[in-house]
Amino acid sequence: MIVSKKLSKFNKIRHGFFNRVGGKSNGIYKSLNCGPGSKDKKTNIIKNLNIVKKRICKSSKNIFLLHQKHSNKFVFLDKYPHNLKKVKADAIITNLVKLPIAVLTADCAPILLYDKQKNMIAVIHAGWKGAFKGIVSKVINFMIKKGCKKNNITAVIGPCISQKSYNVREDLKKKFLKKNKKNSIFFKKKKGIIYFDLPNFIKFQIKLMNISKIDMINIDTFNKKNNFFSARQSLNSNYDDYGRNISLIMIN
Repeated sequence: MIVSKKLSKFNKIRHGFFNRVGGKSNGIYKSLNCGPGSKDKKTNIIKNLNIVKKRICKSSKNIFLLHQKHSNKFVFLDKYPHNLKKVKADAIITNLVKLPIAVLTADCAPILLYDKQKNMIAVIHAGWKGAFKGIVSKVINFMIKKGCKKNNITAVIGPCISQKSYNVREDLKKKFLKKNKKNSIFFKKKKGIIYFDLPNFIKFQIKLMNISKIDMINIDTFNKKNNFFSARQSLNSNYDDYGRNISLIMIN
């Protein structure tokens, strides 16, 4: 389990970014696959989620997960969910205690947010689509409406695909430049191939919201040495599916 130095300073919360090590799954899902949307055995996924939950909080009942859609939609939980029917969204905000909230990724960026005064947390799943659609600013704006203060919020960008591993098509670059010409700084061309800097684009989005307390876990999920599930690695290996990494946060 990987943790943020900045978030670890707060004793009112628990959090963690998990890679693929320490679970019960086999084959291409070996071993800590936490994705119910994958084709892995459901019994193994349940066991893996329980392993994660025990690392964060033994007394909580379940981890709240989403049906992620690469959108800019979020859900606010002010009541404990009675059923775990998945909500179609890509971010969760809550002020409830003992409720671990999580997102699943396999190269996209997991983002954790915490307001130390309001004691409110959020978790975001952001690939290029969600980041482009402004999911980060939408979540932060909602937290502010709920009484959070920008100077009290700490943001952490978790392990995701790095620029050197993220080659993209020309039309993606054009899409970003059409929105804002300044986005050109997040693209670089090397030997005719365009590479996109997802984590720093997200960091830029957070900075635009005047959030200054930002931590980046600079670990490339595409690099096999780091033991993360990677959709791109699976595609390169001609696999028909891939496991998911889990990132979560909880108020004690």
